[in-house]
Amino acid sequence: TQASSLDHIPTEFTVFGQTFDTHWNLHALLMISVWIVFVPLCITIMRFHKPPPSEQGIIRDVSLWHREWWFFSVHKFGLFFSMTLAVAGTAIAWIASGGFSGSVHAWFGSLTVLMGVAQIISSQMRGTRGGRYREGADPDNPDTWRGDQYDHTPKRRIFEAVHKTTGYFTLLFAFGAVGSGLMQYHMPGLTAAFILIVLFWLIVWAVYDFKGRAYDGYRVAHGYRLEHPYNKDREFL
Repeated sequence: TQASSLDHIPTEFTVFGQTFDTHWNLHALLMISVWIVFVPLCITIMRFHKPPPSEQGIIRDVSLWHREWWFFSVHKFGLFFSMTLAVAGTAIAWIASGGFSGSVHAWFGSLTVLMGVAQIISSQMRGTRGGRYREGADPDNPDTWRGDQYDHTPKRRIFEAVHKTTGYFTLLFAFGAVGSGLMQYHMPGLTAAFILIVLFWLIVWAVYDFKGRAYDGYRVAHGYRLEHPYNKDREFL
């Protein structure tokens, strides 16, 4: 029975001499909200809601207050917010369980959060932007164009390869964490919601790809002409 299958799951925990009931349903709801709703939403906006590439790209530098960078701001600050909730939810679960339980769910969940934190840290290593037509640059003076993104330096290439690839694997681990958690503490309504939301994202991403909305980030930022270094490197792509 379900009751007997939950015998090993703590129903209360003690902190500073105070005993509290453990509401695992709230933990599950929080983590599904973070990893199956908020995080995919932030990824979707970053991947599919960039403005179409233009001749000169986005002229103003990245800023929370510049409307043309809204997709980046949502991605950045939305993931900061999501990871704060995820770390808090994980810490509470560890306290309630009396430490690391060693279950499949605990492994998936802990690795997901660790990879998520690593994503936040790696985001600070993206380097400088640069650009020929960006605000503050002189289109006739190449010395003012320099930047890790514009010149597509090895530092920038490593950042993009690691950050993007790790991000997709983090989301994959998150699905494993949620799925294994619901197998361990089954809630039919939340399980149905989890499956429906995953199918929703599958349809949304397929539709966006069909419409060709995954615009190249370099061309969006700096323009589509071949005068720009990374565009020239991909002249035949």
